[in-house]
Amino acid sequence: MAQAPGGPDCGWGNMLFKGQRGTPTHVLASTTNGTSGNATFGMTSGTNGCSTRDSLTYSGRSWFAMNGMMNELSEDMAKGQGEALTTYAVVLGVAPEDRAHFAAVTHEHFQQIFNKADVTADDVHAHTLEVLKNDPRLAKYATQA
Repeated sequence: MAQAPGGPDCGWGNMLFKGQRGTPTHVLASTTNGTSGNATFGMTSGTNGCSTRDSLTYSGRSWFAMNGMMNELSEDMAKGQGEALTTYAVVLGVAPEDRAHFAAVTHEHFQQIFNKADVTADDVHAHTLEVLKNDPRLAKYATQA
């Protein structure tokens, strides 16, 4: 059986808003879980209604393919830091100890990665992998992605 991270009942947000529907309720539940870290704690301790025994699923579009995320990623990469850039590193499997280096390298090669105004998500991904392949510390992440 596949499920959401930690399971469908994971975290205090799910407990507080149990039985309620709608986007605002889901956002509040997610925010409650995220800001207090209780879902993460629950997944590692097996408490708070959380479990990690089942497979994860995803039925939406790729986060990277969304234009809003592309814009945010390009801004973060141009600055050399930011939430979208960190998320991209996580998606690529970059270990926490290598993320600052990833940010610095992608910042340094920003023009190569975002090489035209109408660059696509697939282009950015391919260009990023090329940059990673040429960096001794990050090359291992280019083969995992």
